[in-house]
Amino acid sequence: MRFWSWQFAHPDAREPLLGIYALLAEWSALMDPATEYSVACIKLAWWQEEVRRLAAGNPVHPIGTYLASLPGAAAVDFSSLNLSIDAAVAQAGGAPLERSSDLMPHARALGGLPLALVSHFAGAERDQAGLAECTEKLAAADYLSRSIADYRRDARFGRVPFAVEELAANGIDNADLSADHPPARLEGYLQQLRARALHLFDAASRALPGSRQAALRHLLVLAALGRRRLQLNASYRQPRGVQDMLLAWRTARRAARSGQ
Repeated sequence: MRFWSWQFAHPDAREPLLGIYALLAEWSALMDPATEYSVACIKLAWWQEEVRRLAAGNPVHPIGTYLASLPGAAAVDFSSLNLSIDAAVAQAGGAPLERSSDLMPHARALGGLPLALVSHFAGAERDQAGLAECTEKLAAADYLSRSIADYRRDARFGRVPFAVEELAANGIDNADLSADHPPARLEGYLQQLRARALHLFDAASRALPGSRQAALRHLLVLAALGRRRLQLNASYRQPRGVQDMLLAWRTARRAARSGQ
């Protein structure tokens, strides 16, 4: 999904998008349940320092130096990425959501803020309210989709990606989450989450102003591909090949035409 969103992104967005995706890939590996929590915390603490260096204009990691070298980087406030790393630490801790109301701020920090940074490089920083709504809802939909796809693996590592209060209200325990075949109460809950994620993907696309869709069409591509994966109940780890490419191309083409 990220590859196709980068492939069909506006030319001004492609280089910063590549750098942001590289950062997200680094942090995603540290949030993986197979990564020892203490190791993840040490490495994420190092990334906190690196973000501070990046914000000051003197990063040392290749990804940081790449972002700092991009045109316009001096005017970009990278310090918001510290919130993303805080969210990554919470995610690595195994139970990042206590209440349902925690989803939006957690997803915004984890994925929405990094995506919003690309807009400053792409010359699309106007209408910040629309951009913030788009990236927040897109990040929340993506979080739910990935959690639905991977919850069983997370549970077998002792992690719970869903809101704890929601699971308790639905009578769902760790044994249910780890089961090879989800019981009816869990299946019903997952269906509710799928419907919520689909709504968020649609809302994210609607939130992006028409005048910004051409410059930020990578966000629309992410929403379109995410929605398709969710409808097909397809794994995020398996590429969809030509089907994804065609959907991404059509979505980006419509967005580009909207700016003409």
